[in-house]
Amino acid sequence: MKFGTLILTVVAVALLTVPRPLTAQTPDETIATRPVRHSVAADDGHPITVWEKSGADAAATVVLLHGRTWSTLPDFDLQVEGEDLSLMDGLIARGFNTYGVDQRGYGATPRDSDGWQTPDEAVEDVARVVEWVRARETGPVHVFGWSYGSMVGQLFAQRYPDLVDRLVLFGYPWTPGTTVPEETVGGAPPANLTTAEGAASDFIVEGSISEAAVAEYVRHALSADPVRADWTALHQWNALDPSMVTVPTLVIHGEHDPLAPEEAQAALFRGLGTPDKAWVVVAGGDHAAFLETPRPYFLAALEAFLLRR
Repeated sequence: MKFGTLILTVVAVALLTVPRPLTAQTPDETIATRPVRHSVAADDGHPITVWEKSGADAAATVVLLHGRTWSTLPDFDLQVEGEDLSLMDGLIARGFNTYGVDQRGYGATPRDSDGWQTPDEAVEDVARVVEWVRARETGPVHVFGWSYGSMVGQLFAQRYPDLVDRLVLFGYPWTPGTTVPEETVGGAPPANLTTAEGAASDFIVEGSISEAAVAEYVRHALSADPVRADWTALHQWNALDPSMVTVPTLVIHGEHDPLAPEEAQAALFRGLGTPDKAWVVVAGGDHAAFLETPRPYFLAALEAFLLRR
């Protein structure tokens, strides 16, 4: 048995045998609230949209960071009649309040004045949002990053460890040790239109999600993010260093996720600077596992890691 496989098996069993707290008994389908829109000022005054969905007597709070292409609402609050797919609703049912951040150029947050987004800018914006969330909430505040958002989340945790209680890196698409040549693109960004094909591209495992759910995801994604956001100064990702992550961290990815191969996840997990860490593979899942048939397992792993005593 390979080193990585052994860790995955032990960690997954340990997580899923943790008993559920009494605050997490409400079924997802009973949650019918609409997200509340807030605006948080960045350091330069830029308005960052934050979407809140909260429950009663939450034990903790999760700040959600979306990926490279799509924003908070299609990713984390997908509503499909007859199906429970919203990650925000799933977390509320398990004892969390939730806040989703629309980065610059995504969803309801306007582009930066120059049209570009950078890793450092994204991290600083998240820091301001988490400070704002901490001023509103009394319990622990955790950060969940998906795909590109997991890279933002890691860099944030490296630089602001006092602002995050626990960190979740899902579908981490970066291989530790990668070096990006320094390059800053100037001029107007391309601002390419997004496509239905692109919106459906994360759903890889056949039969893991209904056709109706894929259609709704595509519709909501194209409505929320009709134009692709543009990033520059990607050499700033070179600052990603797992050894500088000192907060408790969960590495989680789908079994069939092509963007998060096991070898890269192993390097990330082994390199983390915190001894308080767990690694879970979601069997049968891909890059969008929390929207698919492995959703109950995914949520159980999150709940066990974030609410354990």
